Amino acid sequence: MIRLFVAIDLPDDLRERLAPLQAGLPGANWVDPDNFHVTLRFIGEVPEHRLEDIDERLAEITAPPFDLALAGVGSFARGREPISLWMGLDRSEPLMAMQRRIDRALTRAGFPSDEKRYTPHVTLARLRRTPEPDLASFIAAHNLFRAEPFRVDRFTLFSSQLASAGSIYSAEADYLLA
Repeated sequence: MIRLFVAIDLPDDLRERLAPLQAGLPGANWVDPDNFHVTLRFIGEVPEHRLEDIDERLAEITAPPFDLALAGVGSFARGREPISLWMGLDRSEPLMAMQRRIDRALTRAGFPSDEKRYTPHVTLARLRRTPEPDLASFIAAHNLFRAEPFRVDRFTLFSSQLASAGSIYSAEADYLLA
């Protein structure tokens, strides 16, 4: 079995701009900046023999390159418990259209779509027992963060291995936009 997801990798200069934000929040398990990405579709655990089928489906997707910009921070919660801290993105119809194409292609290949509405973001930290006032202060202090747009000219199929120090991501295939 192999654990897979489709994402947009961030450029190194953007990783360097985000890394200094990763401090000062109790209960935050900060994501390694090398793992920063915008998930387009989580596939999950699949038999390795399905990798070729997934690759073929993703290779059929066409979309023109486009620009994305990171802006603002927020959090996701499970019930009332905050579970992750993220950097948001400016609204992008090209991103949403590409995500829908990827989702449809993988759904047709037999991989069920996520029931939750797609919310593009970059995860900065996983949260565990983070006090709500501290989280609110962190978000207020960083919510005006904006980065220059970056060019998206590809998306990537990643594998993920869970490890005690955090997930280890490996690029399995890149798909160029043209």
